[in-house]
Amino acid sequence: MLGCLLILSADLKQGALTVMTVGLNLTDRAFALTGGIGTGKSVVAEFFRERGARIIDTDRIAREVVEPGKPALSELTQYFGQEVISPDGTLNREGLRNRIIRDRVLREKLNSIIHPRVKAVMAERISAFSREKDGMPVIVDVPLLYEVGWERLFRDVILAYAPVSIQIRRLMERDKLDRRTAELTIASQMSIDEKRSRAKYIIDNSGTLEHTRVQVERLFDILRKGIIS
Repeated sequence: MLGCLLILSADLKQGALTVMTVGLNLTDRAFALTGGIGTGKSVVAEFFRERGARIIDTDRIAREVVEPGKPALSELTQYFGQEVISPDGTLNREGLRNRIIRDRVLREKLNSIIHPRVKAVMAERISAFSREKDGMPVIVDVPLLYEVGWERLFRDVILAYAPVSIQIRRLMERDKLDRRTAELTIASQMSIDEKRSRAKYIIDNSGTLEHTRVQVERLFDILRKGIIS
């Protein structure tokens, strides 16, 4: 599992796809998809969805568990204060991010409130998809997979990869952040190169969308074959 590496890279000019694989042994249906901020996990997940894979987005689950009226939101308010709540009663995500970005203790407290609830919902949805008889892989998008130690919940890990320079540029453009804030946000996570050394499958998402799509389609076929064989 960990330490086995599959790198998918597409040479679109030559119309070729290079696959290097060691120790491939796919038997489970649930695969973790991770990466870093700005590495394009959502793009990779959408390409998997287009091929028929079942997608579980833990970021979406994390938003669900802090909706107004949910216990997690109440607990966050008690610990972080009313300033993390927007006037409409929803979580002020930008305000919360500004509180935790420079404080590891606060990040750990946030994780202790959110992650157990996300994990429970995630497990329910994996179980539901796994009961389906379609043989489709279940791709679970977990941005902080290694940071929270969830990699061992899955048979294998897929990494959406882009170098730090591209992460910074994308984050600045997407969230309208200055460079320093973007760098601090990225630094609050495990480095993308460390994740690369630990993941089994690596999708290079630093090029064009077509470059990424070719890699995802090739990997989908490998995962599907492992499930139905």
